[in-house]
Amino acid sequence: MKDILNRMLNHEDLSREETRDILLGITKSEFPNEQITALLTALQMRGVTVEELLGFRDGILQTGVPALLDCDRYIDVVGTGGDRKNTFNISTTACFVIAGAGYKVAKHGNYAATSTSGASNVIANHGVMFTDDLDKLNRSLNECGIVYLHAQLFAKAMKFVGPIRKALQFPTVFNLLGPIVNPSQPKCQLLGVANLDQMRLYHHVYQRIGIDYGIVHSIDGYDEISLTGDFKVTTNTYERVFRPQDLGFSIAKPEELVGGATEEEAKEIFDRVLENTALPAQKNIVLANAAFGIQVLEKGQKSIEECIDIARESIDSGRALATFKKFVELNS
Repeated sequence: MKDILNRMLNHEDLSREETRDILLGITKSEFPNEQITALLTALQMRGVTVEELLGFRDGILQTGVPALLDCDRYIDVVGTGGDRKNTFNISTTACFVIAGAGYKVAKHGNYAATSTSGASNVIANHGVMFTDDLDKLNRSLNECGIVYLHAQLFAKAMKFVGPIRKALQFPTVFNLLGPIVNPSQPKCQLLGVANLDQMRLYHHVYQRIGIDYGIVHSIDGYDEISLTGDFKVTTNTYERVFRPQDLGFSIAKPEELVGGATEEEAKEIFDRVLENTALPAQKNIVLANAAFGIQVLEKGQKSIEECIDIARESIDSGRALATFKKFVELNS
């Protein structure tokens, strides 16, 4: 580690193998906390490279619990977090809309870090019990089209750096790892990022991993399609800036996206979207994010307008809500 830190001071890049080995060493308590702190700080100041991020990912997947699902093609919809916007559970709601439309979803998530309610919060507040039991996970995927993978049950390495991350009080490379360490390693992913630098980074990461992807960023800083203004989308096949009007949506007001002051308020918004009683803006935001997820699953073969229609039908027909109710029944 002393050699690694000296190289960091000289602004040298680390290899994929080196960062994987560092992660493995951290899980074996080979390095004092002071050295790990110095490394994370140096990486944050310089900026992590694609190879370095992939190496940390390799280490987390190698030391974690795999989730082997009985399905070849499914999607995860996730955001990096950290946009400080405290939106309601847009990605999680979109996942149930996608599953209600007949597609398969493996949602990877955790408790909230910077907002009122994270994916695990809103799901646990409906009585769902998290599990890493493969039979239960596959039953959920097969019978209702969606499975939830609570990150803390799978990424065992994260607990070794938890106290350091909490003490540092600023984002580290581990904040970037959450979206790419889904233990089922899906072949499709829709990712919301908080800035354009992250969009470029993940674009290269996904190309190296070799999956079908969509990366979205709202220009005014949301790590999802907020419909509060223009947003950028990068996929395997195109890169484009959209306006809400391009998709037939009105511009949303920031206050219409807020997830509330309590977990219960966030839960109520989640429920209302699936019950088709939410504010028009709340429904539209979920439709937009679900639609781009569907387009990723369809390998870009369907227009975004077609994908919006599919997502809308999932909510309007009640299938999204029925899918969620079945999910709760199977996982409680």
